[in-house]
Amino acid sequence: MDLDQLHTFLEIVRLKSFSKAAQTCFRTQPAVSAQVRQLEQELNAPLFERLGTKIALTPAGRIFAEYAEQILDLRRRAQNSINELERVPRGELVIAANEATCIYVLPRVFFEYKKQFPNVQILIDRSFGARVVDAIVDNQADFGITQLPVKEKRVQVVKIHSDEVKAVVPAGHALASKLRIFPEDLIGQPLLMPKTGARRNRLHNWMEPVEDQIKISMELDSTEMIKRFVLAGLGIGFVAGAHCREEVMSGRLVAISLGPEPMERQIGLIYRKDKALSKAALGFIEVTLSHAGSEPARVPPRSLDKASAPFEKPAVKGGS
Repeated sequence: MDLDQLHTFLEIVRLKSFSKAAQTCFRTQPAVSAQVRQLEQELNAPLFERLGTKIALTPAGRIFAEYAEQILDLRRRAQNSINELERVPRGELVIAANEATCIYVLPRVFFEYKKQFPNVQILIDRSFGARVVDAIVDNQADFGITQLPVKEKRVQVVKIHSDEVKAVVPAGHALASKLRIFPEDLIGQPLLMPKTGARRNRLHNWMEPVEDQIKISMELDSTEMIKRFVLAGLGIGFVAGAHCREEVMSGRLVAISLGPEPMERQIGLIYRKDKALSKAALGFIEVTLSHAGSEPARVPPRSLDKASAPFEKPAVKGGS
């Protein structure tokens, strides 16, 4: 039994698939199956049950999975302790975040972090919503970046960024001159909505007074798709202000605050409260607090009102 076999076994458990585990472990499926057979022979017990096209852990497999996780966690902790003996931290950090956050909120964080910790590798786990929290709780990622609030009590939460969810329309649209958009303004307009998530839920609550009169034209799971489809004249979209700065600055899109009150959103850095933090991890927290969302937005003159004021770096506030 070796650590590589344990890693492969836990990947199968996580993904519930031999073929998917083979991909993440960069092996062939027969090689993965052979590793499992070797473990089963050594333990003298079957680890998986084959139920048609699905697999499930046997009772022995569930017990072994707990110990395998502990063994690999001990290995990671030993490696981190050894790395701490060096002057320059090494190793890797796994960050769980959605694509839009990585593109529009974190580039400067990653740039500054790599300057200070060039020997630490950053791995991005593209996750959405509750999956980010699950990745932290399950110890599959070191840090998560997600929309607040987070109710999971096992994670530490630090606010790092704030902006608004705004309606976006192409330049020249009938609503482009408005300083605020209200739910009744959307009656008869085709809407491009996020498919799931906190933003979708908040928009649904905001539109509730006219929900029987609105028309959802498309449901999309990508901020980039929403912006592209708005530019193509397919409807009104709703995106975070930080995610449409470039298009607003160039005059291709107009971002309009929602009324009667702006729909603010908070982004937080989360990590397990009981996690031992290495120098590299502590450095990531410090850099993120200093640089997340620190790029100021420059917007066209028509938007220099309270509804579309340039983004200002929020005050950093920690909490759980």
